[in-house]
Amino acid sequence: MTNRDETAAVRPLTLAWVSRHLEAGERIVRTEVLHGGITAEMRRLTIGTQDGRTRHLVLRTVVNVAHAEDWLTREAEALTLLTETGVTAPGLVAVDPTAAQCEYPSLLMTHLAGRTVLDDKGLETRVSLLARQLVAIHALRPAERPGKYVALTTADTVVPPKGADAAAWAAAIDVIRKPAPPHDGRFLHRDFQPGNVLFDVPPAGPAGARITGVVDWAGTCWGPADLDVAHCSTNLALLHGPEWGLRFAEAYEEAGGVLAATASERLYWQVRDGLAFSEEVQVVSQPWREAGRTDLTTRAVEERLDAYVTALMDALG
Repeated sequence: MTNRDETAAVRPLTLAWVSRHLEAGERIVRTEVLHGGITAEMRRLTIGTQDGRTRHLVLRTVVNVAHAEDWLTREAEALTLLTETGVTAPGLVAVDPTAAQCEYPSLLMTHLAGRTVLDDKGLETRVSLLARQLVAIHALRPAERPGKYVALTTADTVVPPKGADAAAWAAAIDVIRKPAPPHDGRFLHRDFQPGNVLFDVPPAGPAGARITGVVDWAGTCWGPADLDVAHCSTNLALLHGPEWGLRFAEAYEEAGGVLAATASERLYWQVRDGLAFSEEVQVVSQPWREAGRTDLTTRAVEERLDAYVTALMDALG
């Protein structure tokens, strides 16, 4: 029997599709909603095996999103690629990107051990681990490159927070009016940040933490390493304070990563990502609160974003 919780229940056509991809004698015995996602419904499925044991799968369902087919196709290709690398990611079980068999576009994958960690305790250790993991991702050289990155934010779509430092934001907006700096291409995750990295933190304490895997590969693309670094930096700044956003780029280089050659080129990507968050502060902060960071109100995140953008511009000066 599947879980009777309506919010966790798998839709009938999707349930039949999942069942067709189980091993002989297996059945879904429980479904559970996974919180923290923004663009998709995530469910953990407990599968009862023929010998009386259980295993888990994860079902991603994208409801009423225009780019669902592209996202799920990219993720399926990335998960297939990653099985042959040292980067731990879920294994692809099945994908229906056009909803040919399911009610909505869906992807079924294996479940990874570990959990996301968003609190401040042990942060220095995790930042170093995140940096090393991102260097490993950027070192991948797939035989077939994914599509080129797309930067959607423009100087005209930025929304400065209420009470923001007007001069700093005006200067930051001027930075992204310029063309993107020249760069070497790398394999990008495109949403690499603490919410998409799973950790095992032993009872002995955060110093022994290790990464157990990276999830959400729907945005994979080809572009500058700085773009991934900037995205993680902004997330760290909003979760833990502006100083951690500035620290991540240093940690990335310490781990062997290579960023743009000049400070102004690096600033372009950091500012571009920071300004992108101005358009969706409420959207990105809601999953953090659901994960237990109730201190991260929309207003608190806006204030941290203002402080981070200001710090970036001060660092250049």
